[in-house]
Amino acid sequence: MAPLDAPQIEGDTIVDDNPVWSTIVWNDPINLMSYVTWVFMTHFGYDRTHAEVLMWQVHNDGKSTVSQGSRERMEADVAALHSFGLWATLEQGG
Repeated sequence: MAPLDAPQIEGDTIVDDNPVWSTIVWNDPINLMSYVTWVFMTHFGYDRTHAEVLMWQVHNDGKSTVSQGSRERMEADVAALHSFGLWATLEQGG
C-alpha cells in the first residue's frame, strides 16, 4: 500500500492529492523592515538571519515566499500575517 501523500498515476498523468501551497508576503509602504523581520521571527520561529533574508526579498523583489505546506496550514499562516498587518496571499505551487 502506498503512503497517503504519494502521487497517484492515472494513465500517463501523475495526480498529486497533496499539492504544495505557498504563503507569499508582499511589500507595502506601511510596515518597517524591522517589524517585518520581527513578525517572521515571532510567527514562524525563524532565526534573525533567515527572517532578514526574507524581509530583504520582500523589500527588493516586492514579494517573498515565506512558508510552504498544506493548503490549510498556509491559510492559517496568511490569516496570522494579516493579523500582524502584513499583506499576504496564498498561492498553489512552490
